This record gives sequence, structure tokens and C-alpha cells, in this order.
Amino acid sequence: MFYLSAALIFILDQLTKYVIVKNFLPNQSMPIIRNILHLTYVQNRGAAFGIFNSQRSFLLVVGVLLIGVLFYFHLRVKRINFAQVPLGLVLGGAAGNILDRLVRHYVVDFIDFRVWPVFNIADIMINVGVFLIILMMFFKKEDISSPFVPLTKSEGGI
Repeated sequence: MFYLSAALIFILDQLTKYVIVKNFLPNQSMPIIRNILHLTYVQNRGAAFGIFNSQRSFLLVVGVLLIGVLFYFHLRVKRINFAQVPLGLVLGGAAGNILDRLVRHYVVDFIDFRVWPVFNIADIMINVGVFLIILMMFFKKEDISSPFVPLTKSEGGI
């Protein structure tokens, strides 16, 4: 489920960004629900809320490190099936935004609620995945809150 959820999110993210780039000019906006929800093509050269603006190299390094951490946790909690989907959501979203930074030198954002910074599918899935991981840490504490515990114990309990 880890790889499937990551692949589906990555494809959905890239497909929606492709549609926006092909049909909108930068900063062009189209209301879906006037003054509530617009599609607005923004070339985001930073991270959330405009932090790290024009820090492409730094954001790429952080993104690649995040992907490494996700694979590490994927392997550590492999026996816990329900943990795989949230990890995959974060991976798919992170990979989508990293690809944008590598290819375009910016991230395509387009979901605009007018009172919040413009974002994309990858951003949503990263947040949903992190939220679900945090919930699981609270409600399934014995299973995933300590991924550093060895997967199997050796004889004698050592």
C-alpha cells in the first residue's frame, strides 16, 4: 500500500499541475466558487507560506532527506499495514513537489481559497499523511510510536 498510495498521489499531483500549466498563465485565476475557491496558477519558489523563498537547493536537499526518512520508517513499520498509506501519501506529495523543483525550478500551486496561501494536491496529501501518522501514534502507540525498536528480538530477549 505504501508504493501504491505514493504512486497514485504522485500521478494525481503531476496530472493536475500539468492541466494548470497548459491552460493558465502565471497568476491567472478562475473562480470555481466566486470569492471562496479559485484556481490560480502560482509559481512557488519557496515553501509553505512563502518561507525559504528562492532557496531551491536547500528545499531539494530537505525533500530528498524527507524521502529517505520515509523509506526508513516504511521499512521499520512494514509489519503495520495501516501505517503504510499515510507514509505513502507523504512520499507521493514530497516526490511531486521535488520533481517540480528539479524540472521547473518552482512548485506549481493552484488551489486558492482566497484567505489562505495557494497550494496543490501534493501539499494536501503531505498534510493529511502527517496528520494520520500523528493520530496513529496516539491511538496505536504500541505499534508505531517507536519505530526504532528492532523488528524481531533475538533469543534470550536481547
